[in-house]
Amino acid sequence: MTSSNLENAASRIIESRIKSVTVYTNQALVVRHSQIELTGAEQELIIEGLPLSLQQDSVRSRGVGNVPVKILGVQTEQVFSSEPIEQRTAEINQEIQAIQGGIQQLEDRIVGINLQRNFVQDLGSKYLERFSSLQPPNEVNLDEISRLLGFIGSQDQSLAGQITQYKQEKANRENQLEVLRDRLKQVQNKTNRDRYSHYRILVAIEPESAGTFELEISYLVNHSSWSPLYDIRSNTTGDQLHLTYLAEVKQKTGEDWTGIHLTLSTAKPALGKLPNKLKPFFIQGMELRRSRPVDDLAGRGGSHSPEFFELDALLQEASAPSIDLSAEVKIEAEQAIAETTQVGGIVTFSLERNSTIPSDDQAHKVMVYQTHYAGQPQHITIPRLDSCAYLETQAINPADGASLLPGKANIFRDNTLVGTTELEHISPGQSFKIYLGIDESIKVNRDLVKREVESIGTYRRINYSYRIRLSNLRAEESKIRVIEQLPVSRDERIKVRLLRTQPEIPEGDMGTLEWLLVLAPKSQPESRQEIAYQSSTEYPTNLEIRYSY
Repeated sequence: MTSSNLENAASRIIESRIKSVTVYTNQALVVRHSQIELTGAEQELIIEGLPLSLQQDSVRSRGVGNVPVKILGVQTEQVFSSEPIEQRTAEINQEIQAIQGGIQQLEDRIVGINLQRNFVQDLGSKYLERFSSLQPPNEVNLDEISRLLGFIGSQDQSLAGQITQYKQEKANRENQLEVLRDRLKQVQNKTNRDRYSHYRILVAIEPESAGTFELEISYLVNHSSWSPLYDIRSNTTGDQLHLTYLAEVKQKTGEDWTGIHLTLSTAKPALGKLPNKLKPFFIQGMELRRSRPVDDLAGRGGSHSPEFFELDALLQEASAPSIDLSAEVKIEAEQAIAETTQVGGIVTFSLERNSTIPSDDQAHKVMVYQTHYAGQPQHITIPRLDSCAYLETQAINPADGASLLPGKANIFRDNTLVGTTELEHISPGQSFKIYLGIDESIKVNRDLVKREVESIGTYRRINYSYRIRLSNLRAEESKIRVIEQLPVSRDERIKVRLLRTQPEIPEGDMGTLEWLLVLAPKSQPESRQEIAYQSSTEYPTNLEIRYSY
């Protein structure tokens, strides 16, 4: 065998595919898998085409096979681009032209549908004018007019829906066009000629003989993240909540994740540095001596950077630098399916199905899980601010449930979006409140019944009397919290007093008044109740009072 053949046999480029990805809050751990039929002469396995976002110090390797194989070390190399920039520019321009052509086609379709829509509307108007002019009013066929209006309405709605669909598709293509234009600018940048195009990983191995070997390479990449998103749906009464736990995953790592096992985690493995420690420093009349720097990862078999000690723990690798496998036994790692775990402050979701997340820096929604909660509904109203009653419900995250991470939640009641809110961190076993919007079935009215001004020597006293009326139009009873507020004096010369309440309650902190009532169903007299209270404000006559917040 010639020296060239020996070199080719010793170094071998292998194919690999992305098997799984764990996405953290600002990066991701990618695991690639390769299956190789070894000849026994290999000394080096090479994986090409890895993205520029790869963190070199994070690369790890391990493997299994039916023959003993020793992994001697792992090394990454920068591979410089040999592709002419003009060729890459031409390719991107072709993609841009194709998308621009698609946008033009969508614009033409929108114009055409608008013409159809105008024609339908104009046809309906002209027909109705002609119809009314030809027939006396007592001979007008209402059924025929109703069918005509229904036809025009259905056609108009259908055409409007098509316009909306095409506009959305046009917006998506315009986003793609913007990404391509940014990419074209990067390619045409002069400094890009001096940049490398990708990484490659070289794994030094020592197989005992020919056989099957499965290699697994893992590495961290930047430019990827995920954030929680929730859809919370409630029925009319608010006693049942259905929560859909979603995740928005974004990545522009330079490689698409296609059909991979996806895990979402709140861990931050690259931030595993220990806090800096103070060291004594000296001053003396001689040249200062510097301590020797810590060796970085260099060459094959080099030691790992200490800042990645958390990453090593997450990967659960053996402490030995090599793996020896017997020919009789092949060990495969077990994968948890749809598992939610929490260790300390780290929450991990392992999705049960394969996912595809392209490298387009767009938010892609994946479903984490769905669950139900029993709600304890009640209403809340602050008549001083507005006459609306808001429905809120309190639920408990079960002790065996998953942690709800801080994130945006869309709130639906009877399939109608009533608003959005920001969920705080909700641990298993913790209770939480969800506001379900305005409930028109509870009527609230607040009236100023009386305002009396008295002069007492050099002081003026103003007495206020308010009445709040509540009505329940629901078929079931409703609990409601009514909150009012008295002004709080910042001047000792101004005295604010609560004189009377009905029903009787004590004054709370910062002048708050709060009643908790139960309104009977609308069929009963107790479905209507009243609240009354009186207060007074007393101050010197030579003093002007002002209210502020």
